[in-house]
Amino acid sequence: MVAETVFDNEKYITEQKAEIIERVNNYGDKLYLEFGGKLLYDYHASRVLPGYDPNVKMRLLKDLKEKADILLCIYAGDIERKKIRADFGITYDSEALKLIDDLRGWDINVLGVVITRFDSQPAAKIFKNKLERRDIKVYTHQYTKGYPTDVDLIVSDEGYGANEYIETEKPLVIVTGPGPGSGKLATCLSQVYHDHRRGINSGYAKFETFPIWNLSIKHPVNIAYEAATADIKDFNLIDPFHLEAYNERAVNYNRDVEVFPVIKRILKKIRGDDSLYESPTDMGVNRAGFAITDDELAKKAARQEVIRRYFRYRCEYIMGLTSRETVQRVELLIKDLNLEPEHRSVVEPARLAALESQEKDKGNEGIYCGAAIELKDGTIVTGSNSPDLHAASSLILHAIKHHAEIPDKIKLLPSNITESVKNLKTEVLNEKTLSLDLVETLIALSISATANPAAQLAMEKLVDLRGCEVHMTHMPTPGDEAGLRRLGVNLTSDPNFSTKDLFIT
Repeated sequence: MVAETVFDNEKYITEQKAEIIERVNNYGDKLYLEFGGKLLYDYHASRVLPGYDPNVKMRLLKDLKEKADILLCIYAGDIERKKIRADFGITYDSEALKLIDDLRGWDINVLGVVITRFDSQPAAKIFKNKLERRDIKVYTHQYTKGYPTDVDLIVSDEGYGANEYIETEKPLVIVTGPGPGSGKLATCLSQVYHDHRRGINSGYAKFETFPIWNLSIKHPVNIAYEAATADIKDFNLIDPFHLEAYNERAVNYNRDVEVFPVIKRILKKIRGDDSLYESPTDMGVNRAGFAITDDELAKKAARQEVIRRYFRYRCEYIMGLTSRETVQRVELLIKDLNLEPEHRSVVEPARLAALESQEKDKGNEGIYCGAAIELKDGTIVTGSNSPDLHAASSLILHAIKHHAEIPDKIKLLPSNITESVKNLKTEVLNEKTLSLDLVETLIALSISATANPAAQLAMEKLVDLRGCEVHMTHMPTPGDEAGLRRLGVNLTSDPNFSTKDLFIT
């Protein structure tokens, strides 16, 4: 388990901030800065680069807030089909609302929300109404006519001119969204067009984290980016424009390279001169590579992330959420790194825990689930399901007892509490399952802690589990997944269902 810090957040903030301010000064009046990746809670980056503050972008933005307005983009199609942000388990429109709340928590207000490629989709209209009735400005942009080939039509009253103009006051405009394909680029370029017609000299740049341009294309950190975006078919490549302009190898990814000639032509058409950029790498503001302090540990962490993605996509495949092609793409990445799924240290112990549980309970039918967690001192603790507890519940109780040095024979949950919860589930809520999932177990633990000093001591150790690695032999139920997410562990599971039922609550 990688616990060491390999990333210098302060150096990153200093260099990234200086680069952004330089870009603003280059354009004179205004810069639209598209934020690629996650603005808040970038857990992919913190897993791949241990020590990376998942909210470092917000720390940077707070430093710049007197100079910056913020626009939030969301694609109407993502609202309509209820696209899910996997790390939070919530839809993109809910993530947009959460992002607005989170920004307010940092004392930063969103200037407005842009619903892109809006075509009066029913769910998008409801979302728009919901925001406007909470006094949040909403702008709608339709699909840009002529995009991407007919530049004359794009840069016209029928193209970008058809979009609603968004009045901004500050020299830096941060354009962000809940995920890829949110319409951030189109919003930026549309604004540049409208500004130019108003005599405002504005430009465009992109805030990037991955891939890291000054690492090799086969560096595990960059391969981990490919694994993370396998479902949208992103892949890394050497930036051909950068190579031609500077005779320097720089890593970029397919979508930025493909769209760069279009962006360059559009900006030239709007401004009447060549863009400042010779390559998509020039277009990006990315100093992450210069803040890595230990390359070997970064490689080690990134390899583990590729394995995590492999397990995630296999589970999503059997749930019908992704394609077989996505799984195959990550399988190839694992082979390229000479890895096996079992190189994740908690995989085999979890499977062994399930087998041992089955051996103890011979003759009974049922599904035996095992789980394992690697604690920060390297200790691996396991758990398995029982008539009383889900495997995730057993695991967490064992882990905090280990942290608190509580002997195994001391119970954290008295039988009267567990029986009371079971009765509530069956007699009042009409549920079929008796055993407690993790959320139910944590609530029961908090009740037990009021009278049981051992339970109180153990409960205080829950915070020590954040960032620990967990593997389960079966996909967690909603209550287990919610509990593990709130504890902040890095979860993977084998692609097996924990019950034969099709509907799981």
